[in-house]
Amino acid sequence: MDRCRITINGETREIQKDTTFLEIAKEYQKDYPDQIMLVLKDGRLRELFKTVDEDCTLSFVTAKEDAGMKTYVRGMILVMLRAIYRVLKEKGIDKVRVEHAIGDALYCEIDGMFQLKKEDLEQVKQEMNSLVKRDLPFQKRSMDTEGAVKLFRHYGMYDKEKLFRYRRVSRANIYTLDGFEDYFYGYMPPSTSYLRYFDLKLYADGFLLMLPSRAEPKIVKPFEEKVKLFQTLQESNRWAATMGIDTVGALNEEITKGNMAELILVQEALQEKKIAEIAEQIKRAGNKKFIMIAGPSSSGKTTFSHRLSIQLRTIGYHPHPIAVDDYFVNRELTPKDENGNYNFETLKAIDVKQFNEDMAALLEGRTVELPSYNFKTGKREYKGNFKTLGKEDILVIEGIHGLNDELSYALPRESKFKIYISALTQLNIDEHNRIPTTDGRLIRRMVRDARTRGASARDTIRMWPSVRKGEEENIFPFQEDVDCMFNSALIYELAVLKQYAEPILFGIDKECEEYIEAKRLLKFLDYFLAAPSDMIPMNSILREFVGGSCFHV
Repeated sequence: MDRCRITINGETREIQKDTTFLEIAKEYQKDYPDQIMLVLKDGRLRELFKTVDEDCTLSFVTAKEDAGMKTYVRGMILVMLRAIYRVLKEKGIDKVRVEHAIGDALYCEIDGMFQLKKEDLEQVKQEMNSLVKRDLPFQKRSMDTEGAVKLFRHYGMYDKEKLFRYRRVSRANIYTLDGFEDYFYGYMPPSTSYLRYFDLKLYADGFLLMLPSRAEPKIVKPFEEKVKLFQTLQESNRWAATMGIDTVGALNEEITKGNMAELILVQEALQEKKIAEIAEQIKRAGNKKFIMIAGPSSSGKTTFSHRLSIQLRTIGYHPHPIAVDDYFVNRELTPKDENGNYNFETLKAIDVKQFNEDMAALLEGRTVELPSYNFKTGKREYKGNFKTLGKEDILVIEGIHGLNDELSYALPRESKFKIYISALTQLNIDEHNRIPTTDGRLIRRMVRDARTRGASARDTIRMWPSVRKGEEENIFPFQEDVDCMFNSALIYELAVLKQYAEPILFGIDKECEEYIEAKRLLKFLDYFLAAPSDMIPMNSILREFVGGSCFHV
């Protein structure tokens, strides 16, 4: 009988060859408070229904880790789809679309000739619970790409058919649950019993699939309303649908038809129109002296603030950019995080007192010398940058804490106009596979870091969890308390970023911990046909990342 040696937590033992990872995981589950979703075999992610075929080192991935929670969500979507098509099929379903995330919930819509009601959703939920209780396996099979195209056409999954028309790989992995077949980008759990925590809720024109978070994988919290964010997402989705480019396959089709130049011009014109509308909104608001701009990393805040300033000039204002970063405390006074590293994300890294004294003085009409921060020396410097606010002068303030009133406590709310900016991707891979907005921002950041700082993709990926933690603490809690939102995502950008991101991702060694994420992003970028950057206008937000901007960014 063939045997293999496996090492787990430093201990080595022999097992029978072809034992599934699932059998092994069940032995160790008692040592983990959260559900084991995947296994790392010699540093490579594997699904639990795979088998051991050689000596190896194993470690487990739970729902509390990014890859584990993504697997949970993927499985939950397939369970939901199986239930919907079983319960509501006779009512005339054309398509189920998983649109975008709102916190820990996924907003979905059903195309068809019926109005979704609460009792319909309750039936779907009961069927989902039944599927979970039956502990049904997620079965995986590989088929040639041509066969996959025919399969999706047969099922009426035309977004997937179009997606695979432009795939270079020769094979596709198809998942089956209780006779329902679909394609998913990423791994699946072994069976439905792993997916116990969820809820459904009618919302807007569709419904929410409510899910647990990585922080608390066994708790589904009540839905937290985010009206402005939802409206911004829906507006972007409607525009993409109007353009006929709401999936990667549709974008690839436009590229192959030679329509990229027109698409870029139309998308850039839309963003310029939105920025002009924000400038007019500021004017209508009256008596605004401080434009506070904030958003998560790689949202294009700097370019946006420049473009907004230009639009403000066209309607009679004299805008002056202010970077909150210039009010960083001196390096030796910067707080440190739990790992002993400087924490530049916390509000305590800013000299809030000095910032408020300066801004309040400007509001009163006094002249103030503004600082600039020397990032090389870690010191604040004064170089004769004197400012006095006249009647038409307005400050455009950009920084991570811009929406937090603790930053600008001395300024009356009526003097501030708050803008939240983020790259809210309006494209999806297909009707059931979302593109998380964080993926778009991470790719933007990798490309910019490599170009401007000489940082490797590995460095950017390694620091990304810390960046995301800072966003969760310092930006997202304040995103609804704004006067307007701006979506900086460009429908074509990932086709352009692909050519910059792929080489630096391939540069990550397979033995590095960050290789798992690099491999996932490379697979993701492989869905896109590449597009050149030479047609992108010099004032585009994308120029902040690929270079060639007419602004100092």
